[in-house]
Amino acid sequence: MASLAQQFCGLRRSPLSTTRLSKRYINPTRQTQKPSSVRTVSAVAINNAETRERLKLKEMFEEAYERCLSAPMEGVSFTLEDFHSALENYDFNAEIGTKVKGMVYNIDANGALVDISAKSAAYLPVREACIHDIRHVEEAGIFPGLQEEFVIIDENEYDDSLTLSLRSLQYDLSWERCRQLQAEDVVVKGKVSGANKGGIVALVEGLNGFVPFSQISSKSAAEELFNKELPLKFVEVDEEQSRLVLSNRKAMADSQAQLGIGSVVVGTVQSLKPYGAFIDIGGMNGLLHVSQISHDRVSDIATVLQPGDTLKVMILSHDRERGRVSLSTKKLEPTPGDMIRNPKLVFEKAEEMAQSFRQRIAQAEAMARADMLRFQPESGLTFTADGILGPLTTDLPAEGLDMSDILPAEDLDDDIPPAEEDL
Repeated sequence: MASLAQQFCGLRRSPLSTTRLSKRYINPTRQTQKPSSVRTVSAVAINNAETRERLKLKEMFEEAYERCLSAPMEGVSFTLEDFHSALENYDFNAEIGTKVKGMVYNIDANGALVDISAKSAAYLPVREACIHDIRHVEEAGIFPGLQEEFVIIDENEYDDSLTLSLRSLQYDLSWERCRQLQAEDVVVKGKVSGANKGGIVALVEGLNGFVPFSQISSKSAAEELFNKELPLKFVEVDEEQSRLVLSNRKAMADSQAQLGIGSVVVGTVQSLKPYGAFIDIGGMNGLLHVSQISHDRVSDIATVLQPGDTLKVMILSHDRERGRVSLSTKKLEPTPGDMIRNPKLVFEKAEEMAQSFRQRIAQAEAMARADMLRFQPESGLTFTADGILGPLTTDLPAEGLDMSDILPAEDLDDDIPPAEEDL
């Protein structure tokens, strides 16, 4: 049948070889066993290396541990005594009231963080950053990098943090400054910040001082003085009792003593009245009567002056008992009517015109005294040609003195301030 099938299909095939089948089965088996043995050897080698490394580290740690127990300072030049000495040098005193130096390294809306070389940072609240009321520490010139001296005012027991203050140190300096100014008996400026039933409160050198109503020279109400600056003198400076008492009356007395007839001062228009303008001259009010504004007639004061205007005025008279001062710009005019047409020129020439006025007044007084002495020769005194009072001599000319420089009577009347009942 095989021959018939072969003849019918025309196919020929060689018999199967057992050798070829065996070879194909054996070779794959050998190829898969060889890589497996290589991986096993590598894993054993790695495990042995890690074990040796661990053992080596273990021996090192055990050796170090034994050395720490037996000789902890062996080979170390920095001894335990040196360590305690270093701690004493850097020992930080955190007691309240201690002054410390520090550097600001961060600021926020509520204050600033300060490095004072302590174990924790210290904090400077905004309320303790300045003696004045501020909303942010930057207003007091506090920025990161600022090195300053602070004082410890509080300690938090929970986290050992410290609270610092600059305000306390500034208060100490302000009290010292007030004591110095009191010893020198000087006049200072104080801004009115409040009032009570007994007087007003004025801010001086960052401190709130009390000015009794009896020590205020003007009759202004406390509300009218609010936010105004007044000249003040120290009456009592007691830091322990926190008492700072001031006087405006004493300061005004000193200022008034320096006011001379014919002197030029700078003032500010406070208010206008139909009869004149009230001028503030260093905390004291003076009256510039409408007739003393200009040689030309002034029908409406508001056309020449306004409240708040700054101007130069000359003192005509000063009643120290009543505290009244009469002023003039009329006497400062280079030509009549300049105060209306060109007030700037009047202020530029003020000192020059005032000097001329004083000379005329002095000459008039000298001539008046000379005339009196002419009719009283028994006094034995007279004026020389230079205006010097001396023994009676023949220096007085027989024809009399030259009175041509003396102002006419009507001009001299202008120098007389208006009577109170006329105002």
